[in-house]
Amino acid sequence: MMYKKSIVRAAAVQIAPVLESKSGTLAKVADAIVKASANDADIIVFPETLIPNYPYFSFIKPAVSIKKDHLKLYDEAVVVPSEDTDFIGSLAKTHNIVVVLGVNERDGGTLYNTQLVFDTTGELVLKRRKITPTYHERMIWGQGDGSGLKAVYTSIGKIGALACWEHYNPLARFALMNDHEEIHCSQFPGSMVGQIFADQMEVTMRHHALESGCFVINSTGYLYPEQVQEITGDPSMQKVLEKGCFTAIISPEGVIISDVLTDGEGIVYADMDMSLITKRKRMMDSVGHYSRPELLSLKIDKNPKNLMHESKSLFNEKDHEQHTNTREQLYVTE
Repeated sequence: MMYKKSIVRAAAVQIAPVLESKSGTLAKVADAIVKASANDADIIVFPETLIPNYPYFSFIKPAVSIKKDHLKLYDEAVVVPSEDTDFIGSLAKTHNIVVVLGVNERDGGTLYNTQLVFDTTGELVLKRRKITPTYHERMIWGQGDGSGLKAVYTSIGKIGALACWEHYNPLARFALMNDHEEIHCSQFPGSMVGQIFADQMEVTMRHHALESGCFVINSTGYLYPEQVQEITGDPSMQKVLEKGCFTAIISPEGVIISDVLTDGEGIVYADMDMSLITKRKRMMDSVGHYSRPELLSLKIDKNPKNLMHESKSLFNEKDHEQHTNTREQLYVTE
């Protein structure tokens, strides 16, 4: 396979949001894009629903008490398309970098966990929604559909994306593998559950790199201690919002090829040698020579969900006119 660039430089961002401020978080995103571009990055990946922030409140507060926080999230959510997405697209184009960004998307009266991929042209080439929000997230976000379960062409290669525990849905991952994704962009909230979350994340993402035969860029969010205190004043709940960060870049051989961030904010970089994809798949191509489609296959509906379907008339216009004339003739005869 021929690649436009044999070496693609990747940047994975671990970043804290500006709580309850979309504009503040967008400014931090812009700064990170400029910094990554200055370090010659071709692609930059941000954490899950970074804009305006991941709804940590829903994980630690009773449902009956989250009304204010939930409504604030509605106010600060991103509409696609909008001035917000135009802004990110312009940054991608100006700095010649692919941008993968997680947002809380508002569509009418529903919020979605949405992943956006902007090409170096500034074009939004993928908007996908998390197909099943996890546990507490079901109180916050609606369900996505299969229309986003695909890998898309960009100037640096074919990109696929999933959010957090979607990686525990093997058929969702298989859909991207079958699309021959070359760079997989994974996004997690971070600063949750403790070290076990980071440990599980590492195992999951290294396994996907091996199974898909692709590069994985994994980005997690981060909360400062004072932000945790802002979210909750309960010390027992504050302990739940600690650690759980693993920001890294992984090769198709399952090897971590960047620094690993488990605490604080920062950007890790790696030069991805695209020839390693063929090297891995020569040995094991899970959707090619190592597959058994006559035994095992995936049925998938990639149509966008639509609540309204127009029924077509049984007659076309010509038939309708003829039918009307016949009825009139019968009436006159009678």
